[in-house]
Amino acid sequence: MAFPKQQAQILIVGCGDLGSILAANLAAHGHQVRGLRRSDSAMPKGVLGLYGDVTKPETLTALPTLKPDFLVYCVAASEQSDENYRAIYVEGLRNVLQALIPVNSLKHVFFVSSTRVYGQKTDGVLNESIPAQPSDFGGMRLLEAENLLKNLPCPGTALRLSGIYAAGRTRMVEMAKDPKKWPTQNVWTNRIHRDDAASFIAFLIARILENNPDHEPIEDCYIVTDSRPAPQWKVLQWLAKRLKVDVSKLTEPEVKGGKRLSNFRMRALEFKLQYEDYRAGYETLLHGDPLEPLVAFKPMNTTTQKPAINPFQAPSNPFKKF
Repeated sequence: MAFPKQQAQILIVGCGDLGSILAANLAAHGHQVRGLRRSDSAMPKGVLGLYGDVTKPETLTALPTLKPDFLVYCVAASEQSDENYRAIYVEGLRNVLQALIPVNSLKHVFFVSSTRVYGQKTDGVLNESIPAQPSDFGGMRLLEAENLLKNLPCPGTALRLSGIYAAGRTRMVEMAKDPKKWPTQNVWTNRIHRDDAASFIAFLIARILENNPDHEPIEDCYIVTDSRPAPQWKVLQWLAKRLKVDVSKLTEPEVKGGKRLSNFRMRALEFKLQYEDYRAGYETLLHGDPLEPLVAFKPMNTTTQKPAINPFQAPSNPFKKF
């Protein structure tokens, strides 16, 4: 989808793997993109890097001067604990919103959430109209953060991503190489290629900027997943075959548990996935692109650049272009 000629000010909070791909996409289409991180590692070309720690409001005081049109909150927890999820997703989002809301510039807020919010056990296919029922602290905190979007002065959208895979995210590939590491239980799984997830967010921003009354309105929630849920063993067997790993003596367990997710609402916008299912995505990883991230996060060369900053100490210029 081509972007309209209108240039937007876009702030991506949490410019890691997914956020960097999105930032590069948006910058390539002429938008003014700022990416906020807790470190000064290299940003994609054309993206202005900012220092900030979402858990420390004092590092976010410069954000209002940016007057962004769009906020994409795309952070990742640093550990699997309720305390960390609450700090990063709930309080972190709250801190960023409190910094930006007073300037009244936001047209839309996107929160990158997860299908972890669906903790219910069901044989049916889950979609956005079915209320999420978290079953663990992660799902509960993500849903709590999603609810912060309901009281904004501008529209907000929760993007519930299923399992992300891409170059550099090859856990399933490594598991397929060693059948001894395969799980004894065979569950339904769902996934989305990182590049498709980034493209969908960029697609939504373009739709909003187009402001075409003939288009479907942007919803407050989307399940972002590919078009084919699959039993985990099916994926592993397919990968093993491509990797020439002998699994002929293995018997696939009956599928029990997990969940199946629908991307009907996403596809209803006429968004085109590059990777419709796991086979298309993993085929590219195995035989197309090298198994390396598209955006490299290289440590700074201390012989030619300043050493990495302490992530808990703001640099003198928070708008330094890294």
